Formats: sequence, C-alpha cells, structure tokens
Amino acid sequence: MAEDVALLLRRAGFGPTAAEMAAATKVGYAATLLSMMVPAGPDIGATSAPVPQLGPDGYAANPNLSTKQRAAADQAREEQTEQLTRWWLDRMTVANHQAVEKQLFFWHGHWATSIRKVKSPQLMLAQHRTLRLAPDFADMARRMVVDPALVYWLDGQLNTRTAPNENLARELFELFLLGRGRYTEVDVKEAGRALTGWRLDRRAERLVLDPGTHDTGSKTILGTQAAFTAQSLVELLLRQPGCADFIADRLWFRYASSTEPIPSATRERMVAAFPVPMAMLRALFTDDAFRATAGTMVKQPIEWMVGAMRQLGVRPANFPREVLIPLCDGLGGLGQRPFAPPSVGGWPAGAAWLTSAAARLKLSLAGKLASQLEPGRLTPEDVAAMLCVDRWTNRTYAVLRKVHNSRMLLTLSLISPEYAVT
Repeated sequence: MAEDVALLLRRAGFGPTAAEMAAATKVGYAATLLSMMVPAGPDIGATSAPVPQLGPDGYAANPNLSTKQRAAADQAREEQTEQLTRWWLDRMTVANHQAVEKQLFFWHGHWATSIRKVKSPQLMLAQHRTLRLAPDFADMARRMVVDPALVYWLDGQLNTRTAPNENLARELFELFLLGRGRYTEVDVKEAGRALTGWRLDRRAERLVLDPGTHDTGSKTILGTQAAFTAQSLVELLLRQPGCADFIADRLWFRYASSTEPIPSATRERMVAAFPVPMAMLRALFTDDAFRATAGTMVKQPIEWMVGAMRQLGVRPANFPREVLIPLCDGLGGLGQRPFAPPSVGGWPAGAAWLTSAAARLKLSLAGKLASQLEPGRLTPEDVAAMLCVDRWTNRTYAVLRKVHNSRMLLTLSLISPEYAVT
C-alpha cells in the first residue's frame, strides 16, 4: 500500500521528496526497504557535501594561552562549530542514503555528547566519524568507551585510582548498553574502577592510558570477577542478554513509538539481528507492529527542518550566513541543535515538541525556509504533493485554500499537524 511506503520513507529517513515518493510507490514496500537498508554503491548526493577541514583546535598546541590568544581560539572554535553544523545539516539534506543518515542521527542522540562542554569541534567531528564508520553496535561500543569527546563529556579524564569518578560507568549501564534495572550500584562503582586512568591528549585528539592512575585490581561486575579494563568491561556488557533488548527498545522508541512499548514478538525479531543496527531496523520495518504506529510520531525539530529543506529543494550549503545562523539558533530554541543535546539522556520525544512556544518559533523558521524559494503560483494540492502530505484535513484545507501567497501557503503547510506527525 502507498500509505505503508510513505510511512517507511518518513520514518527511515528525514522525509522523502516528491520524486522519491513516486519512485518508491511504483516499486513497492519490499524493494524500497531493501534499497534503504542495503544501499547500492556510493552515496552520490553526499559527495556534494564533503567533510569539512576544520584545521587545528587553538587550545591543542598550548593550553596555557594569554587572554588575547584565548579570545582568538574561542572565536575560531565558534567559526569551526558553525562550519561543522552547516555541513551536517547539509549532508542530511542532500544524502541519497537517507536511512544511513537517519541512523547516524539516532546514534548521536544515543551517545548524547554536547559541544557546549566538550568545546572542541575537532573532537565532535572525530566522534561523528566513529559513529559513521562503526560496522555494528559492538564495534561502536568498543570505540565509544574510549572516545575522547564522550569521555571528556562525562568527566572520564578525572577518573583515577585515587579519586574514582563513576559518571561514564553509570551511563554505560543506564543509557548506552543495558538500561535501568539490569545492574546494581556496586556494579557501577566497580565499573568506574575499570575505567580509571584515561586522559585527553588534545594535541593528538585522542585518549591515552596513564598506567599510574589506572586501577589494576580485581573487580566484580555483574557477578564476574576479573581485572577489568575499559575494553573488557564493554565486552562483558555486550554479552548480557539485556544489551540487545535495550538497543531494540531504543530503536523502537525513536523509529516506531515513543508512547507504546515494543511488543515482545517485535523485540525478539530485532534482537535476533543484533548487533547489526540496519538489520535490526529491517526486522522492525517488516513487522506488522511498525505499520500499526502510523500517525503517532511527532517529528523532532531536526527531522522537521531537514525534511522541509529536502522537499523544498534548498540546502544549507547555499544559505548566506544571515539565513543559516537564525535557522540554527531556531533549532536551538526548539531544543534540538546539532552536536548539542541538552544532557547525556539525549533529546525528548513525542508531545514534548508540541508546545505553543515551539509553534510560534516554527512559524518563523518555516517562513525563513519558504523565503529561499521563488515558488510561482501554488495551490494546497500542489503543496501537499511537494511536501509528501497524503491529504489535508478539512480544517487545514479550509485555512490553506484562503491563502493566495505561495510563500505563505508553504509556510503554513510546514507547521500544519499533517506535516508535523508521521
């Protein structure tokens, strides 16, 4: 059914263009799913958005800068952060392999790390590369436990044998690998000992292990006794049955429903595909429970904006700075600026995005996006086709048919309930 294909395109990616919707509807659900989960060849669209060359971090060579040097280094970081943000928004917009980009966005929210504390755009880009290149979740977890940005974000560089810090250990259990209820406080304390001794080498943009501050003693974690290290701790957590269950639950929460729990049969199918995330998603998208969630997910702000840019045919790479900065600030105002999740718990979901303040801000942002077009004369039907909206409700159509300015028509359509919910 065309409705099922539309649901898949909206959830697995950031929002289909009219051409993508027409092509997918023609070939059907199974072929569309296969092409998204196992994309053929290089991503031609993404090649037009090459990874930026940020240059060095001004604090890397010499952390003891003068006041004037610090001001210059801070200014450079702001410019590099702007460059990094523009690039990622642009890549999400132009990429043909939409499921790959959407999954990377998911992982950024899962291993939620903010540049507001890390400060270094170089470390954030390095983490982004790690998430992009990891072939499966197990490999990703092994890399992320010693990711410089994540470890710094969670104060891991302060964790020593004589002054243990449990922040990273706690989040490995609670938010990254197992989920609540599958560990004890003793497990967290012992895991914190396993993670001691790592410090950040800013010049090399990597972590190094200081043997003198690492706790080499025996630890008992989840009933297993050993001289655990960061890597052996991750291996232990990956072997826990709850790990695959937890990742399946998180994928369901972001791709299917943020309000209804995952059905046990759906979880079992996804767990059978662990630790390969795209295979887990394929199991989800072929499950009847997924189709039953149509019309229940509220688009996150980045999903909303990237989808709109894709469908309007505009891209951040071409925006003048006076357009880009208000758009990025607007995402921040909506609560979802790239590279800056509010906490290690990541971003909220569902009705949290549907506030009156958010509606007013989205109206302004939609107007800025529409202002980038010279759309010609449009009707509500034209706009529905452009934005891949199945149909307007009578209430929305009654408003839109009275609008004769095409840019205003696009603006109002972008903030409609039909566009906000998938």
